[in-house]
Amino acid sequence: MPTISKLDENLIRRQLSSGGWSFLGSRQVSVEATCLAVLAGGFESERLLGLQRRDGSWPAFSGDTEASWTTALALCVLNAMNDGDSARKRAFQWLLEERGQEADFLWRWKFRIADRNVRFNPELYGWPWDAGSASWVIPTAFSLVAIKQYTACSRPEAAEKRTRLGVGMLLDRVCIGGGWNSGNSIVYGVPLRPHVEATAIALMALQDERRTSSIQTSLEWLKQRSESVESVESLSWSILSLFLYQQPVGQLQAKLATLVGDGRVIRNNATLATAILALKCGEMIHPFAVMR
Repeated sequence: MPTISKLDENLIRRQLSSGGWSFLGSRQVSVEATCLAVLAGGFESERLLGLQRRDGSWPAFSGDTEASWTTALALCVLNAMNDGDSARKRAFQWLLEERGQEADFLWRWKFRIADRNVRFNPELYGWPWDAGSASWVIPTAFSLVAIKQYTACSRPEAAEKRTRLGVGMLLDRVCIGGGWNSGNSIVYGVPLRPHVEATAIALMALQDERRTSSIQTSLEWLKQRSESVESVESLSWSILSLFLYQQPVGQLQAKLATLVGDGRVIRNNATLATAILALKCGEMIHPFAVMR
């Protein structure tokens, strides 16, 4: 079984000359891959700070002109490293103001009156993948973690209100039987199946919430499903999430180490970095932990 240091070395070799990381060997920096690599390897956040937009957000890729969900992930990185005070404050303010399309009155009317094909409470909204689009589970979850971390010592009323809306949205969209799909739980009257990655990340956002039946059922679903997961990315997020709920992850880490090998078979740098974080779980401060 390869040591984690070998995986770290592999990740370092893939760093671009500009200081960031791409997804699959291109020359364009991916903010997601860079965030996860910085966390996994304890690298400097200088390149990440250089990609922040004037409005406080981050794009998905270097050179993009639109704000993205990666703002939440970048804020998590800076929170974990206690770095970039000004950058963190601007990112936090941007997240407070950003919201899914459901926040708009006409969209709420559309889903409440005109469009009954999807079933959810349009009064509860989270965060989108890209600015101006609808709320989705994963960007909402990362935004909640980022805001909760940033306001751990003192949470302004506006942040608490925004957090409650996001938490409410996640709990409203739990799949029947537990877990989360990427967006809605029921479409055209058909219950959707939960996804491992979405469930794991949603649970991370709810780690400090009251253990409702929905959360407990979703946790049990993830525990059971993670035993048969063969996807490196899904297994990595499962480990990171289950660890926060004080669940044993040793066997899952052993399985992940076997799947990853020396890391050369993992082409996606974001996936490799996430696997490293999962394998280091318990040996470092959890980057997505929220103070209770």
